[in-house]
Amino acid sequence: MPGARVRRGERVTLRTLEDDDLPFLQRAYANPELRYPLGTPLKNREQLEAWLEDDDADRFLVCLDDADDPGVPAADETRPIGAVSVEDADWRRPELVYWLVPEVHGEGYGAEAVSLAIDYVFRTYDAPGVGAAAYDFNDASRALLESLGFAEEGRIRKDRFVDGLYRDTIRYGLLREEWRDGRGR
Repeated sequence: MPGARVRRGERVTLRTLEDDDLPFLQRAYANPELRYPLGTPLKNREQLEAWLEDDDADRFLVCLDDADDPGVPAADETRPIGAVSVEDADWRRPELVYWLVPEVHGEGYGAEAVSLAIDYVFRTYDAPGVGAAAYDFNDASRALLESLGFAEEGRIRKDRFVDGLYRDTIRYGLLREEWRDGRGR
């Protein structure tokens, strides 16, 4: 079950990712519609537990909530639809990693969830910017980042072997002042 509310938007809520959320993560990572665009190998429960225990990241469950209570919601008051991670924030530029289950793609939840994560980073960490990456074939993820003001900062050619092909990784960055100025924050 999702944990306490970290940030709430108009339609989505970021909640702490808890051990009870591992079955949701395991089902999501087993889905090839999600796993291949992320370039992520299949993970078993033990690997997901180790990932969740990594102290160098802040991990959140993206939820659709009926609950107004900022605490832990009842099972019928929230629906997990994805995850957002803030990686390496303590020792370098924070890196956002995000995904949503395929059945909610194209509904705008991703942009709202990533926006909440950006707000979280700039309120929590003294970082001049935030980074993210997308594979060259992931047009939806690249468009999401660009719509939020991220600028392409580089390309790592043939970086990963994904779904039978070597793919380029596109690196993006967003500076604190660009977010503040561009988003009215």
